[in-house]
Amino acid sequence: MIEESAPRVSETELERARWHKSTYSGSNNGCVEHAVLASGRHAVRDTKDRALGAHTFTPAQWQAFVAAVQNRAL
Repeated sequence: MIEESAPRVSETELERARWHKSTYSGSNNGCVEHAVLASGRHAVRDTKDRALGAHTFTPAQWQAFVAAVQNRAL
């Protein structure tokens, strides 16, 4: 289990975020959105069901995820 020292993200921070649709999103509504939050954390959510909320990541976690995707490790 990974424990984080970063504070939780507030709903207000998520609401105020500037969300961007992924350029990899398809035409079948299988879209995800990404935002860099005011706290420096990264957030990802499902475009078609925003009520589900968002997954948030520390900058280090986000960098590790992006590196893994670029290296096709995921």
